[in-house]
Amino acid sequence: MLSIVSAAVVVGVQGVPVSVEVHVSNGLPGFTVVGLPDTACREARDRVRAALLSSELRWPAARVTVNLAPSDLRKTGSGLDLAIAVGLAAASEQVPLGSLEGRGFLGELGLDGQIRNVPGLLPMVAACSARDVVVPSAAGSGVAAAPRRTARPVAHLTDLIAILRNERPMPEPPELAIDLHHHRGPDLADVAGQSLGRLAVEVAAAGGHHLLLMGPPGAGKTMLAKRVRGLLPPLTDQEALEVSMVHSAAGLALPQDGLIRTPPQRAPHHGVSAVGLVGGGSSRLRPGEASLAHRGVLFLDELGEFAPHVLEMLRQPLEEGAIRVVRATGAATFPARFLLVAAMNPCPCGEAARPNVCRCTDGERARYGRRLSGPLLDRFDLRIMVDRPSSDVVLSAARSESTAAVADRVAAARARAMTRGIATNSAIDTADLDELAPLSHEALQLLTLALDNGALSPRGAHRLRRVALTLADINHEDGPLSGQRIAEALAMRAEPARLLGLV
Repeated sequence: MLSIVSAAVVVGVQGVPVSVEVHVSNGLPGFTVVGLPDTACREARDRVRAALLSSELRWPAARVTVNLAPSDLRKTGSGLDLAIAVGLAAASEQVPLGSLEGRGFLGELGLDGQIRNVPGLLPMVAACSARDVVVPSAAGSGVAAAPRRTARPVAHLTDLIAILRNERPMPEPPELAIDLHHHRGPDLADVAGQSLGRLAVEVAAAGGHHLLLMGPPGAGKTMLAKRVRGLLPPLTDQEALEVSMVHSAAGLALPQDGLIRTPPQRAPHHGVSAVGLVGGGSSRLRPGEASLAHRGVLFLDELGEFAPHVLEMLRQPLEEGAIRVVRATGAATFPARFLLVAAMNPCPCGEAARPNVCRCTDGERARYGRRLSGPLLDRFDLRIMVDRPSSDVVLSAARSESTAAVADRVAAARARAMTRGIATNSAIDTADLDELAPLSHEALQLLTLALDNGALSPRGAHRLRRVALTLADINHEDGPLSGQRIAEALAMRAEPARLLGLV
C-alpha cells in the first residue's frame, strides 16, 4: 500500500516542499530510504520504529520503501521523521489514508514518541504544500506567521494518531503575539562627551550608512557602537518575517510569543571563519553572522584583528545586500542587508595619535594597516576618529541625550526618506542622486575639489552625497544640498588610511 505525505526541508534560508512516499509491500522485512537523504535523515528508521512502538502502534513485518521527492534534492536533518512515521502508519492501515489529505507533518521524533522542534521550522511550514501543518508544540507562536499556512501544534505521536483516527479534534493554531515594547538596549545617555561620535551613530542609524570608529583604547568606541541598534525603528511585519526566517533556518530559537520584532545585532569574535561570517558549510548550507544581522547591525569590534580574507568577503554583500554561496552540493542565496559598524585601534598598541607613548614600530603599523584594504575602507560612509574625553567630562554627573530622544529624530529622518520611495538614504540608486540629492553651487564646488585632489573616489562621492542628504533630513532641510552639509559629511569621512600607513 502507498501513502504520500506533505513535508518540507530547508535549503539555505528557504523552505522547499518535499513529498514523503511510503510503500509497504510483501517481501523480506526491511526499511529503505531513498531520495538523497543525509545521515541524520537516514537514521530516521530507528527513531520512527521506536516512536511507533512506544505509541502502541505495530512495526510492519514487510518491505518498506520511503522515497523523498524530489529525488535530486539533498535532504538534511531530522525534520522528516514525523512525516515518515505518519506515512508508515497510513500505508500499514493503522490510520485512515484519507486523514492525510490537506495536511503536512514536520518534526523530529523522540524514541518515546515525543514530537520535537527542528531548525528551520518557520520556512519549512511556509513551504509545505498542505494548508494545515502539524508542528511540535515547542515551536511557539512564531510558526503562526507562515503565510497561507495554519500550524497545528501537537506534543506526542500518540496524540497525533488519535487526531488522525478522529478520536479527538485537531488542535487550534497558536495565536501570533505582537510585542509592542521596543527593546532599545544600552542607553546613549551613558556615553560621556563624544559629540562627533554621537552624531555619527545618529546619522548611521538614520540613513543606513556604514560606520567605522577609530581611536585609542577606552575612548568609548564600543560603547557608541553597541547603542546603534537602539536607535533603529522596530521591524515591520514583512521585515520581522524575513529576520525570523533567517534565524529559524540557522537553528536559533525564536521568541515564544511571536516573531523577532527588534532589529538584530550580531557581534562575532575576530577569530570568526569565512564560513561563520558569510555562511556556507559542507553538508548543509547555513546562514552566517552577516545574514543573521539582516535588517539589523553587524558589529565588528577590533576590526584590525580580523583575518583580511574574511573581511574581504563582506565587500559584495555591502553593495548588494545578499550573499550567494555555491558549493558542490548546491547553492543558496542568503539575505544580508545590514548596517556595518566597526571599531578599531589606529595601531597594535592603540596610541598612534601620541608618538611619545606609542610602542609600535613603523613596520608594525604598516602591517597592521595593510590588514584593511582600500576598497573595504571606501565602503564605510562614516569614518570617525574617537578621542578620549577630557577629565572634567568623564567625572561630570551630567547625562547626555538619551537613546529615546535621538531615536525620535532617526524615525523622523527615515520618514522623510520614505517619501522618496526608499527605506533609507543609503539605498538611493546612483542614477537618482541628481534628482533626490541635488547640489547647490557651493556644494558642487566642494565635491569637485575633493574629487580632484584624490580625497574621494567616484563611489565615495556618491556615498558622501547620501550622507549629506541624511544630515539635511535630520535638520529638516529641503531643496539642494548646501555646502555646509557637504562639508560636514566630508568631516565625518576622515582618512584612516593615512594614520594606518596605507598612503
